[in-house]
Amino acid sequence: MWGYRARDVTRLLGLREPEVRRYAREGLVPARRGARGEWRFSFQDLVLLRVAADLTRASVPAARLRRALRRLRQQLPADRSLAGVHLSARGDEVVVRDGGTTWQPDSGQLLIDFDVREVARQVATLVREASPLDPDGPPARSAGEFYEWGCDLEHGAPEEAAAAYRRALELDPAHDGAHLNLGRLLQERGELDEAERHYRSARSSPGQAGLAGLAAFNLGTLLEDRGRGDEALEAYEEALASEPAMADAHFNAARLLEARGRKVEALRHLGAYRKLQGAGLRGGAR
Repeated sequence: MWGYRARDVTRLLGLREPEVRRYAREGLVPARRGARGEWRFSFQDLVLLRVAADLTRASVPAARLRRALRRLRQQLPADRSLAGVHLSARGDEVVVRDGGTTWQPDSGQLLIDFDVREVARQVATLVREASPLDPDGPPARSAGEFYEWGCDLEHGAPEEAAAAYRRALELDPAHDGAHLNLGRLLQERGELDEAERHYRSARSSPGQAGLAGLAAFNLGTLLEDRGRGDEALEAYEEALASEPAMADAHFNAARLLEARGRKVEALRHLGAYRKLQGAGLRGGAR
């Protein structure tokens, strides 16, 4: 996700733009260049820059600040949500807690203590202020950028995440990722009618079998919640037509087939589920 510009970082974190650009040039955060050569930052970059802002305010020497950023960059999880990460000081060590794991990326009293969800709540101000359809508002953002914001905000500010997905859909009504993620948030809130509509929109995604399969799976879980088991079974079969390795869809289909007395089909799905479990493949969202 690369939806943040240097001026966004300045507003959110209180760093000066020259500082933000310097950290990017020096490789202390893995920023990228946009289409017009401007620096673009990911949510993980914001976490690292928030550390930099705190250390700068604490008058930590520049060499130690850069060492801490380099080590955090190497050690923070890059392939999944950062929502459970907490950074703090313990004695003279920086401590990172990530679920049940704790580690110390640097030594020295670095005086930082924040939950990564705080950064998501700060990002939420961008979503509130950036209305793409308001001619008197800030410059328009793209559907993809609002979608990226929604992904970053889900754990720290889910209401703002939903707003970001809605704004993505205002700009691109066929944005399948926004339909899928908004449907999941609505399902979690119990707004099942609207969630079903968004799942059905994402399910028809042309050329994106994985996304369409996940949308069909999520639709199946929703239909089960609504007591519509036959339709749910059809949705799981559709999910598996797109993604045959979706283990949870095999399991849910087996359960529904067993309840309907279709034991041979149920055993086939259960066997596929067990085989995929052995390979470490689950799939599905629930």
